[in-house]
Amino acid sequence: MTSRHELTSADILPWAEYAKARAEHRKRITALKKHRRVEVGPYVTFYFENFDTMWLQVQEMLHIERGGEAQLADELAAYNPLIPKGKELVATFMIEIDDALRRARVLAQLGGIEETAFIEVGGERIAGKAEEDQDRTSEEGKASSVQFVHFAFTDAQIAAFSTPNARTILGLSHPNYSHMAVLSEATRAALAGDFG
Repeated sequence: MTSRHELTSADILPWAEYAKARAEHRKRITALKKHRRVEVGPYVTFYFENFDTMWLQVQEMLHIERGGEAQLADELAAYNPLIPKGKELVATFMIEIDDALRRARVLAQLGGIEETAFIEVGGERIAGKAEEDQDRTSEEGKASSVQFVHFAFTDAQIAAFSTPNARTILGLSHPNYSHMAVLSEATRAALAGDFG
């Protein structure tokens, strides 16, 4: 795992080179993601991002869309903000409901959910801050099914989070979706590697 904070064009493999080893790259990142996924309540799953997960995302977008250099700048602009910058954790969280009618009904009740994410560790709550690239709640109050959130830590909070077996809670405090999950030790340890 790397602690780099930004992708550049030099990090990106040419299409043909990536295509040759695509299965191996995907397998490697899938293994990495295993301890970066946390379910919170019945509908929400957090996926904690880092340099490696965003590298794969950019490579996959370029592989599928074949936009080459013209596409690369847009992909870097879109995904670099989701790489932790040293004193933060960054997550994509998805509201996943298979039934379309139920999904629409639930999302209509979850406006502003992106502002209610938190992590608790060492007796302190770290409030999540929604990615500011665009508004993820419509004017009608409907939440997007995909949200991006940053958790900015102090040095003391990083030390608490990085302590082996530290009880760490991830949650949402929305009035219509108030759920929490305790991070497994494997997940806490994997995410602690994002600091620095």
